[in-house]
Amino acid sequence: MEPIQLAVIAAIFVVAVLYSSVGHGGASGYLAVMAFWAVAPEVTRPTALVLNLFVASIATWQFWRSGHFSWRLFWPFAVTSIPFAFIGGMIKLPTHVYKIVLGLVLLFAAFRLAWSFAQEVPEVRRPAIWMALLIGAGIGLLSGLVGVGGGIFLTPVLLLMNWSETKTAAGVSALFIFVNSAAGLAGNYAQVSILPASSVAWITAAIAGGALGSLLGAKKFRSLMLRRVLAAVLLMAAVKLIFV
Repeated sequence: MEPIQLAVIAAIFVVAVLYSSVGHGGASGYLAVMAFWAVAPEVTRPTALVLNLFVASIATWQFWRSGHFSWRLFWPFAVTSIPFAFIGGMIKLPTHVYKIVLGLVLLFAAFRLAWSFAQEVPEVRRPAIWMALLIGAGIGLLSGLVGVGGGIFLTPVLLLMNWSETKTAAGVSALFIFVNSAAGLAGNYAQVSILPASSVAWITAAIAGGALGSLLGAKKFRSLMLRRVLAAVLLMAAVKLIFV
């Protein structure tokens, strides 16, 4: 196996560990890794969503098993995000537009990873149904367009609005990512057939990393310094996409 392939596999493993530790599938990280190697957008989007499915399913199980999940909080966001992620997956943006949109998403993801949210919120409040429906629709559409599961957006919304404590936000985001990734792939199913042969090795690395990261995250793992290193990588990938 070529050194570049080994580097990509190692990077995907690390991304999966760090993202799954906070209940995320890691799509923005996988997209950043592929951006460094100039992988075509028609390949990056479905590949990231496939990797998301495996990692998010593992994270969902780990956080649910540990008692960090709320159906009541999950469903209002998911019920609109799923159809809109499907619609977003059907839309093929021009390459230059896609790179700019993806670059902006990676910038936000870098901020999200670098920011340290409080472990407990002052007082958890339930979101208004109409607001959750609107937010879910917007996140779903953007997720399908770019090739992410949307957890990188949902988690900070839940925490900043005091709608959830940290662990429950991670558990809700994990299943949210899974359903949006599946919907985005369904809308973009034609491109799944062109996944690179190396994707099998990437999936294996993502599964291993997701299992380790979600197990640690559901317990008491604190990975702020490592996540800030990853945030710097995402920042460089974003700059490359937007300006190069």
